[in-house]
Amino acid sequence: MGPQARAVCSVLFLLQVLAEPPENSDFYLAGDYLLGGLFTLHANVKGTVNLRYLKVPKCKEYEMKVLGYNLMQAMRFAVEEINNHRSLLPGVLLGYEIVDICYVFNNVHPVLYFLAGEDYLLPIEDDYSSYAPRVVAVIGPDNSESTMTVAHFLSLFLLPQITYSAISDDLRDKLSFPAVLRTVLGAHHHMEAMVQLMVHFRWNWIIVLVSSDDYGRDNSQLLSKHLASHDICIAFQEVLPMPQPNQTVTPYERQRLVVIVQKLKQSTARVVVVFSPDLALHNFFLEVLNQNFTGAVWIASESWAVDPVLHNLTELRHTGTFLGVTTQRMTIPGFNEFRLRRAQARQPAPNRTSKGATCNQECDTCLDTTSSFKTILTLSGDRTSYGVYSAVYTVAHALHSLLGCNQTKCRKEVVYPWQLLQEIKKVNFTLLGHQIFFDQQGDLPVCLEIVQRQWDPSQSPFQTVASYHPMLQKLRDIREVSWHTPNNTVCCLGDCGLADGVLWALADEFDCQPCPSNEWSHRNDTSCFKRRLVFLEWQEAPTIIVITLAALGFLSTLAIVVIFGMHFQTPMVRSAGGPMCFLMLTPLLVAYMMVPVYIGPPTVFSCLCRQAFFTICFTICISCFTVRSFQIVCIFKMASRLPRAYAYWVRYHGPYVFVAFVTALKGVIVAGNMLGMTTEPSTHADLDDPKIMIVSCNPNYRKALLLNTSLDLLLCVAGFSFAYTGRELPTNYNEAKFITFCMTFYFTSSISLCTFMSVYDGVLVTILDLLVTVLNLLGIGLGYFGPKCYMILSYPERNTQAYFNSMIQGFTMGRD
Repeated sequence: MGPQARAVCSVLFLLQVLAEPPENSDFYLAGDYLLGGLFTLHANVKGTVNLRYLKVPKCKEYEMKVLGYNLMQAMRFAVEEINNHRSLLPGVLLGYEIVDICYVFNNVHPVLYFLAGEDYLLPIEDDYSSYAPRVVAVIGPDNSESTMTVAHFLSLFLLPQITYSAISDDLRDKLSFPAVLRTVLGAHHHMEAMVQLMVHFRWNWIIVLVSSDDYGRDNSQLLSKHLASHDICIAFQEVLPMPQPNQTVTPYERQRLVVIVQKLKQSTARVVVVFSPDLALHNFFLEVLNQNFTGAVWIASESWAVDPVLHNLTELRHTGTFLGVTTQRMTIPGFNEFRLRRAQARQPAPNRTSKGATCNQECDTCLDTTSSFKTILTLSGDRTSYGVYSAVYTVAHALHSLLGCNQTKCRKEVVYPWQLLQEIKKVNFTLLGHQIFFDQQGDLPVCLEIVQRQWDPSQSPFQTVASYHPMLQKLRDIREVSWHTPNNTVCCLGDCGLADGVLWALADEFDCQPCPSNEWSHRNDTSCFKRRLVFLEWQEAPTIIVITLAALGFLSTLAIVVIFGMHFQTPMVRSAGGPMCFLMLTPLLVAYMMVPVYIGPPTVFSCLCRQAFFTICFTICISCFTVRSFQIVCIFKMASRLPRAYAYWVRYHGPYVFVAFVTALKGVIVAGNMLGMTTEPSTHADLDDPKIMIVSCNPNYRKALLLNTSLDLLLCVAGFSFAYTGRELPTNYNEAKFITFCMTFYFTSSISLCTFMSVYDGVLVTILDLLVTVLNLLGIGLGYFGPKCYMILSYPERNTQAYFNSMIQGFTMGRD
């Protein structure tokens, strides 16, 4: 880029005759362009236009940089428009100076020149607020590395610096770069637009090529951060060698290019993202053509997305589809005519040999080269040119405000850079239908576009296929892309999976086909493999543990049934509920016997048992607990107060009616849930291990689990409340602590299970569901019936009518 940058300055010398600025000029404005030149614009309120160019090597020694020349013309066009404007800066004419920065090698010398006074001296002072350098603003440079180098000098003077293509987000740091503003969006938005393009086309296996400078390194790191949040993987990343200043390629650089292209051909990834100045790409793409690498999608950064010289390598159309991120296309009225008119008006320049000769007098080939690009420059629209154009107008509007200009004149006074900087930050005007203002970080919120390179002479060379809006941070208006593939199909380009196991495999070079839902694919593979079905199996350790607990629970419950059956007529069994005890114990036995439905591959029957029978069994048990607690309180505290109500309760078997009603209500809830969601088993991939497929009952059942459990939880609260009310009853009838234990355990375990199922999806859910079920069965059986069996077997003397009568008599006397 260095020699090309110098060539730009040579182009400029052809357009204007050297004119030294007068010694009494009041202020200058400096600017630097992608062309590689650094421009300084100055205004003379005394009514004189002056143009000065620093001398650089002659154009004939270097190649022409077309895009840079185009940007220079935009600078000149904007200056001439403002100078001819009747109401903007009346009485003040703008001029500009141009300095070649040679890409990044010639930054410091021009900056010191701009900051020096008319005596070419730069004083060292503690306070520069009253110091007036030879320029009051700088436009450029074009790349971030040079911009930051220049900004460290200019910021000491708070001298406004407006860049039109330096996108580094470091420039948003106003503590480090307080005087930098941009007419282009920062790198964050460029990366976001690029990543959203990949997401839209489901490209998640890409290659990244970067230049060896700060531009390549910084943008590749930022891209990696954006890719991580979208599960897009980088197959590999390579560094492109930067060419020598004389454009020659060393043997080492040639070998590096050969190796990189060979690696591209060997990879299954076909989306290639390139972050590099155009300087490093010419030799690279020549090697791509030399090795006949085809079938790729090239995603260009803004540095070369609309470069006309690379577009002239028409053979590149055979290497694949070219997409790029660039600034929004604009139309500057009269600019095309201005550029062409100047070229057509050129007269052959005589050879100059005197010391006063300048390169604009000796460069005869620059405009001839540029003229060959006039069609592509015209059709591609004014993109970066508008950034230059708006930067010049921004400074002009700020000067207009600072000088207190009206329709006819402006004040004639010294303008200090820090004063102009404050005005630039406040500008808000309309330019060609677009609002020009800067946000707090000094950026102009302009839109980006995704463009596709076209080689059809009848079409625009850079066709817009999508737009990116910075306020929304979203890619919009996505249009059809003309893929350079067989049958114009969307390229899949390499491993279609985000990682091992994603449900896509490469069918051929240009298309991807999804694997069946029960299969998966390796990265870099074109084959699909069967997923292993996972469910709760008999031989697994968790299954053995839970089955052992269930077997012990079943045997203990069966023992309780036998003990209660043998002592059915005793007061202990009758106080525990009598016949209702067996109504509670029977569902427990049924639930234990149905534990095996959780093991093995799910079927319709097993899912039905899980989703219906278990919850109904629990509801019967809990409703019995609740009505039992209510009945004890009713006998001791309400029978005497409401004898008629109690008589009806006993006569019509109130406890059993209540249990039947609650069970019927639960049956309706369960039936409604089953009608709303199928009981068919389902399969879904494990997010942590794509090689397996989890087989389970309808995963949507967990959404209804809380509704099914809500009735049971309500009964738990009611049973606990009645038990607490009867805490002062005789010891033999006081079941508050037993019921409290059972209800509290069931309540907490059910809530914990619902919470776990809402955040986790895997085979562990089935194991935990079964474990909680068995523990609840054990809690009800042993927590309530266990102590009573212990009393029956260990203290038979307390299981007599006389003992119970004495306890009741003692309770009655205590109340009296």
